[in-house]
Amino acid sequence: MLDSNVKWVFDQTILGEPASAKNQRRIVQIQGKPRLIKSKKALDYCKTFTSQAIPLEDLISTDVVVMLDVYYASRRPDLAAMDLVMDLLEDIAYLNDRQVKASQSLWNLDKQNPRVRIRVRPLLDDCSTGTSSLLPSRIWG
Repeated sequence: MLDSNVKWVFDQTILGEPASAKNQRRIVQIQGKPRLIKSKKALDYCKTFTSQAIPLEDLISTDVVVMLDVYYASRRPDLAAMDLVMDLLEDIAYLNDRQVKASQSLWNLDKQNPRVRIRVRPLLDDCSTGTSSLLPSRIWG
């Protein structure tokens, strides 16, 4: 259970069903060489995300915690979309997705209103040697 006193610096909901950045990649020719690119669904979601996300005025520059509540339109997708969402949060919530030291994503079903609620906040403790030894309450509140 999350502590209601936890201050999430970034808390936004992006409408639309997220796509996986890794599943269903396409092979295309770029300057005569085969390349793998994101699926059309993933590219479309990138546009949807950037049109809705409101960047923080001051991006978080320290290690961060990311929590996603993903609402899918069907039972088929898995949580592979988390990687794409964390990539898209660069220059929106934080500088680089390498700052993410703890993440949690929860799968939900909402056939009429697929969306992702995204929460990001700075990590409370120094985690230069890892987060495994931190108490869950220090990570999640």
